[in-house]
Amino acid sequence: MQPKKVVDLASLAVLAVLVVTALSACDDDDIDLSDSSTGDVQKTKIIQTENGPVQGKISQGMREFLGIRYAAPPVGNLRWRPPQAPDEWTEVKEATQYEARCSAGKTIDLFGTTSTDEDCLFLNVFAPQNTSATAELPVMVWIHGGGLKDGSANDYNPVKLVRQGDVIVVTINYRTNVFGFLALPGLDSEGHKFANYGIMDQQFALKWVKSNISKFGGDPDNVTIFGESAGGLSVLANLISPTAEGLFDRAIVESGSYTSLSTPQSLASAEERGQAFAKAVNCQSSAPSQTVACLRALSVEEIQSEGSQYVQSNASLTLDGVVLTKTQRQAFESGDFNQVPVIIGTNKDEYRNFIGLEEYGTGKVVNDAEYEARIKQSYGAVASKVLAQYPVEDYPRADVALAAPATDSVFVCPALRKAELLKEKVPTYYYEFADRTAPVYQHAAPIPYGAYHSGEIQYLFKGFNGARGRKVSLNDAQKMLSSVMIDYWTQFARNGNPNGDATPQWPLFSKNQFMSLNIPKSEAMSLSSLRQEHHCDFWDSIQE
Repeated sequence: MQPKKVVDLASLAVLAVLVVTALSACDDDDIDLSDSSTGDVQKTKIIQTENGPVQGKISQGMREFLGIRYAAPPVGNLRWRPPQAPDEWTEVKEATQYEARCSAGKTIDLFGTTSTDEDCLFLNVFAPQNTSATAELPVMVWIHGGGLKDGSANDYNPVKLVRQGDVIVVTINYRTNVFGFLALPGLDSEGHKFANYGIMDQQFALKWVKSNISKFGGDPDNVTIFGESAGGLSVLANLISPTAEGLFDRAIVESGSYTSLSTPQSLASAEERGQAFAKAVNCQSSAPSQTVACLRALSVEEIQSEGSQYVQSNASLTLDGVVLTKTQRQAFESGDFNQVPVIIGTNKDEYRNFIGLEEYGTGKVVNDAEYEARIKQSYGAVASKVLAQYPVEDYPRADVALAAPATDSVFVCPALRKAELLKEKVPTYYYEFADRTAPVYQHAAPIPYGAYHSGEIQYLFKGFNGARGRKVSLNDAQKMLSSVMIDYWTQFARNGNPNGDATPQWPLFSKNQFMSLNIPKSEAMSLSSLRQEHHCDFWDSIQE
């Protein structure tokens, strides 16, 4: 028996003394984050990509190549088609500033920033400043989050990953919301791959990396894909996608196993939703081809206005039969997936973030008297069992209590179930980010955020604040945890094993242990303690 869906996501470290390499000794405060677009800009050498020459800038001790076009603009007749190769260019492209974000409507969500740009298929390459073209450094490709409805590669500064980890980081844009995920009979019968256009974009960007990254000093045969939230979900999607075969060599999934999106919808369900969207924007026709022609003729603004509920709600993956042919469970159980080493994990208090967004948006705080009703509303037939597992008096506040079962059922226990399947086929490492003092860049809300959803990103990407959140900084203990996490992530990218000389031993998940990433220290802990804390025996009994 499966509980009613909780709440839709759209609505709402390691030793006390750590010895690290000279590269990791670059403290956050030593890194110049000034905007190099003003004043004199020190240029890089010109790099000849397959599509044309690019020239980046020297900044923050890195070579930055920003806004490189990896696909043709998906506009006009290319809207809702697989990505196509861009036109080649002969003049040097100045790659010193970010290019457009992909189309997204205005939301209060953590990555929500309005954009009306469809011409957005760009990527950014960050390499250590003194890397030679023959260095063959590990490559890490970051897939951003945002519910598959918004977000941008431009929001992530990988300076610590690059400088401490001695890796090359590539951040990519991909089509989101209804522009990136749409099924419709008229589209699906045009003779091309369909529905999961955003995943196709990600794979097209990975093909660009395979073909071009050696010119930047990267190893095309050592590529790690990693992402958080919908980016983590995208990593999982690429793990099970036949069309991603051979495009990457390792995978890191951060908070990407959430139940509301991790199981792809059927094509019939996706097309039904697509037809409702076409009707909402006044394009529904008895002739499927006319419906498609009407949709492609609409401006971005018209789609965002008339179809706002489809632009501003989380998109879903679709079992289209080509890009995605199986569910994650089917693929992992059968072994029919891209078998590479995997790091997968979650944060201790994932859902407090979404309760905080709700409190911010409504101005109301859940109280003890409302708790039971909210649980019944969210969990339906199993609400009484949930109330028995999570009595409100066991928690310091009703909103913290309300977040707990959602953290466990939506994020933690599904991730553990995936890790159980993965460990049988590939080396698998599991973590929990547990720093409940993590700086909160999110909107101010009464709930104590704890180790909240997306809270770990700032430990990997310098100054991350969700594009428009509050500016925050790490304290000394958190900087140490950040260095530990970066050591783990980049060591894993280097050889498929996160362990190194300067960090506590991280056992394989098959040893029934996980890594607790915390301050003042990170340490391996028993899997049984994690399962008990998050009530996973209970959730396993009522969820698939």
